[in-house]
Amino acid sequence: MNYFKGKIAIVTGGASGLGRALCEELGRYGATVVCVDIDQERAEAVALGINQTGGKAIFAYLDVSLYENSMRIVTDIVNKYGRIDLLFNNAGTAIHGETRDLTIEQWHYVLDVNLWGVIYGAVPAYAVMTRQGYGQIVNIGSLAGLIPVPKEIPYCASKWAVVGFSHSLRAEGADLGVKVNLVCPGLMVTPMHDNIAVIHADKAKLIQPKGVKTITPADAARIILRGVERNRPLIVFPFYAKLIWWLYRLYPGLFDLLSRKIIRDFRKIRTE
Repeated sequence: MNYFKGKIAIVTGGASGLGRALCEELGRYGATVVCVDIDQERAEAVALGINQTGGKAIFAYLDVSLYENSMRIVTDIVNKYGRIDLLFNNAGTAIHGETRDLTIEQWHYVLDVNLWGVIYGAVPAYAVMTRQGYGQIVNIGSLAGLIPVPKEIPYCASKWAVVGFSHSLRAEGADLGVKVNLVCPGLMVTPMHDNIAVIHADKAKLIQPKGVKTITPADAARIILRGVERNRPLIVFPFYAKLIWWLYRLYPGLFDLLSRKIIRDFRKIRTE
């Protein structure tokens, strides 16, 4: 993909999962990758791996929940390279549990990363890009930002907000030369899922959706970059995720029944 060759690309949450896959794919396509993560040691390993295979990458520490951190990264990259071409707001987290069992601190934990992390990254980068007259912001949402998901309401709420933020920012940026793309993947196996806290329930007993094929971060990264190259406003994948989204838009009442079943199944394994 020559589209990415020579571009300066920042990837948040780049140390593992989808973020790592995006960094590695961008490196293969000739971009200069800025791998940033709260896990600086793993971010360094990702950058090292890209450099050892002929790509160009640097790493840095970033806590996306802190605006000062995001401002520092944007300022440092502009000072170093003179521009920012791409920003992938990828860092994310989640908590499983009923709203009645969650503390406000747990709500803040998810929203600070998934929503404010996107805003904190996008706002300073967007300011730079509008001055440049070009640039592209890619926000990683979720299928959970397009349909209701009980027992993951902080995650769901954050991703719905990212959907509205991304579509609105795309409209504002269009005449200023800034592209904005929203990515809403279905189930993906990443380290984030291994680390998700489950409140008042046995994580091992969580019921996984039957017949739903998960997608690997590497495959997801390739799909995302194709969509970014084509400047698609919304990138939903794989096919079953598109189908679920279409069904929700056509028959939202069906999802009331499905959502009730999901929460009732969760309550069967709930502990006090």
